[in-house]
Amino acid sequence: MRQHLTSITVRTVGQNLYEFTDQITRWTSGTGIRRGLLTVFVRHTSASLLIQENADPDVRRDLLAFLRRLIPEGDPLYIHTLEGPDDMPAHVKAALTSTSLSIPVEDGLPVLGTWQGVYLFEHRQSPHTRKVALHLIGE
Repeated sequence: MRQHLTSITVRTVGQNLYEFTDQITRWTSGTGIRRGLLTVFVRHTSASLLIQENADPDVRRDLLAFLRRLIPEGDPLYIHTLEGPDDMPAHVKAALTSTSLSIPVEDGLPVLGTWQGVYLFEHRQSPHTRKVALHLIGE
C-alpha cells in the first residue's frame, strides 16, 4: 500500500457551490496509484463538501434556494451572531451536509458517475479561501 497527501485551495466569492473535480482528478492521476480510496476533507466549519450533478446549473441553484429556506439567516433562535448573520446558519448547513467524502479510485481516476462533480459548498456570504485536504491510499 502507498499513500499520498496534499492540500488544495478553493477560492469562493460567496454562497455557492464551487466545482473542483478537475483538480482532484489531475492530482489523483498524478500520484501513480491505480486503485484505492480517496478521502476529501474540508478544513472549515462553515463550508462543506458535496457530490452532485454537474450538468444542469439549475440543480445548484435549487440546492442553494432550498438550504436558504430551510436555514434562514437572521433567525432569532441563533445566539452565536458575533461573526455576522450568515455565520451560525453556515455552521448549521455544514453540520447537515458533509465535511468529508470517500471516493473509490480505479485506473488512477476517481470513480464518479457521468454527471457527478465534487463541490465545495460555501455557506458564507463573503469571499473565502478554503483549504481541502486530499488523502489517497492504494496501490
